[in-house]
Amino acid sequence: MNTLLKSIIAGFVATFVLSIVMLIKAMMGLMPELNVIGMLSSMLGGSLAVGWIAHFMIGTIVWGGAFALLSHYQPNVTVLTGVGFGVAAWLLMMLLIMPMAGAGLFGLGLGMAAPVMTLMLHALYGAVLALAFNRQTSTSDRQTEVETIGATQ
Repeated sequence: MNTLLKSIIAGFVATFVLSIVMLIKAMMGLMPELNVIGMLSSMLGGSLAVGWIAHFMIGTIVWGGAFALLSHYQPNVTVLTGVGFGVAAWLLMMLLIMPMAGAGLFGLGLGMAAPVMTLMLHALYGAVLALAFNRQTSTSDRQTEVETIGATQ
């Protein structure tokens, strides 16, 4: 299995775990104003199902695929690497998606807790992404793949 497919699978696993935590957060009544699925649905002009599909596409394809690039340049992927990747994804969300959703820069229109909550969620996503990726791939497998790619260029 190639690195891109492994990264996409890891992205799906991480998005699934993140989604469970988001549902638990909602059931507990924590920060009901921070509803990422609702924001995505509104931005796309669709139902909540459209928001969930977009959420899984972003977490699985976009960020999972981007993680394959990172693992190409850093063959020794650790949980800390994943957390850093999650923080980078959070930063892009805070600078691009939150303002487009009408929540303001860093989502501060939703309150001071919004950036902290979303940072924790993205750090969790990145940690699970790295763990799921490493479950499928040993370092020697990635190193061999990097050497193969380098030899063909």
